[in-house]
Amino acid sequence: MQVSVESGEGLERRLIVDLPAEQVEAEVNKRLQQIGRTAKLDGFRPGKVPMNILRRNYGGQVLQEVYGHLIESSYQEAIQQEKLSPAGMPKIEPKPANEEGLFGYIATLEVMPEIEPAKLEGKINRPVAEVIDQDIDDMIEKLRKQRATWNVVDRSAAEGDQVKISFNGTVEGEAFEGGSAEDVPLVLGSKRMIDGFEDALVGMIKEDKRTIELKFPEDYRVEDLAGKPVTFEVQVSEVAEEALPEVDEAFAKEFGSAEGVDKLKVDIRENMQRELAQRVQAKIKSQAMDLIFEKNQVEVPKALVEEEIDALRNQTKERLGQGAGSLELPRDMFEEQAKRRVTLGLVIGEIIKQNSIQIDEDRVRQTVEEFASSYEQPEEVVKYYYGNQEQLAAVQNVVLEDQVVDWVLEQTEVIDEPTTFAALTSEG
Repeated sequence: MQVSVESGEGLERRLIVDLPAEQVEAEVNKRLQQIGRTAKLDGFRPGKVPMNILRRNYGGQVLQEVYGHLIESSYQEAIQQEKLSPAGMPKIEPKPANEEGLFGYIATLEVMPEIEPAKLEGKINRPVAEVIDQDIDDMIEKLRKQRATWNVVDRSAAEGDQVKISFNGTVEGEAFEGGSAEDVPLVLGSKRMIDGFEDALVGMIKEDKRTIELKFPEDYRVEDLAGKPVTFEVQVSEVAEEALPEVDEAFAKEFGSAEGVDKLKVDIRENMQRELAQRVQAKIKSQAMDLIFEKNQVEVPKALVEEEIDALRNQTKERLGQGAGSLELPRDMFEEQAKRRVTLGLVIGEIIKQNSIQIDEDRVRQTVEEFASSYEQPEEVVKYYYGNQEQLAAVQNVVLEDQVVDWVLEQTEVIDEPTTFAALTSEG
C-alpha cells in the first residue's frame, strides 16, 4: 500500500492511497472460490462451476465488495501511518486501476487542529452577596401572590385589581384576528395588553363602557398591525381586588413545611442560598469561558461545527415541544454558537491535558447530593445517578468544567463585586 498526503485549505487533507492490484485480485479469487462452493448455475453441479464462469456472473459484484472492504481497512491503517487525527468521516472517491496495476482511492478529510492554549490575562468579577431577611420576606410575598384569590368589589377599578372585560378592536374600521374577546380576566398593571390599554381601564366600574384610541408598537409581533392606530370598544363586567392568604401553619403546609412558618423560612433560606451559589458560579463560569474563547481564536473543523449545529437544532426543537419536529430551523442561526462550543471544547480539552486536571470525585458526589437534596428521598436520587453512567458522566463533565474555571481564576485577577441576591437573580 502506497500512501501520500496533500494539504488542502485550512484543516483539509487529501489522503491518496494506492492498493496493489495483486492484493485486490487475490481477495476477489478467494471470494469467488467461496461462492463457487454453493453457486447453482444451469449445467453445473455446486462446487463444479469453472472460475471463468463464476467471474463472468459474479466478478463485478465481488470486485465492488472487495474494493469497499479494502478501502475501509486500509483507510484506518493509512491515517495511523501518516499520524493524522480525523475530525469526522472522510469523503472517499475511488480511483480506477492505472497503468501500474494499482487500485486506489482519495480520502478527503479534516484533521483536528494542533492547539496550544494562550496565556490567560484579564479580570474576573466575582459577585459577592448573601441572603438577608428582606430576601426571605420578598420570597414569602411572592408565594402569597401565587395563592392569591380575587374578591368581587363594588367600586371603580384601581391598579392591581382584576377586571373582567369584553372588547372589540378595529384597525381602520376593520376587525382583526385576536382583536376581540368575551369575559376575559385582566390584572391592571400586568402589562399583558399594549401600552395604554390597562391604564385606560383604571376608574371604570361594573357595566362601564369605554372607547380607547391607541397605537400598536412599531415592533409589534404581528407585522400587519405594527405602528397602526387601533380602536377598542371595552365593557367591564366585574371588578375584583386581590386577597392574599395569611402566613400561618396552613400556608406553610401548602409549600411542604408541616412544621410551621419558622421551618418554612429556614427551607426558603436554604433554597435561596443554593440558588445564590449557583448564580455566582454561573456568572464566574460565563466570564471564564468568554476569556478562554477570546484568547484562543483557533480554526476548528467544519465537520465538528456541523455536528454541533445539528445538536443545537435538536435541542431547540425539544425545548419547543410537540409540533416542532417538522420545523426547519435555519442552520446559520446556530453557526456562531456552534463554533464557540467546538472551540471551547477543544481548548478546554487541551487545558485539562496540559495541566493534568483530574475529576474530583468528592466534588462530583457533593454536586449529586446537592441536586438530590431538593427531592423527598434524596438517597434514592443519589443511587439513581451512581447507577446510571450516562447521568453520572453529565455531572462529571460539569464538575470538570468547574475545575477548569478554578484554574482560570488562578491565572487571572479576581475582583470581588458586592451585589444583592435580588439584583443577581433579576438578571435572568
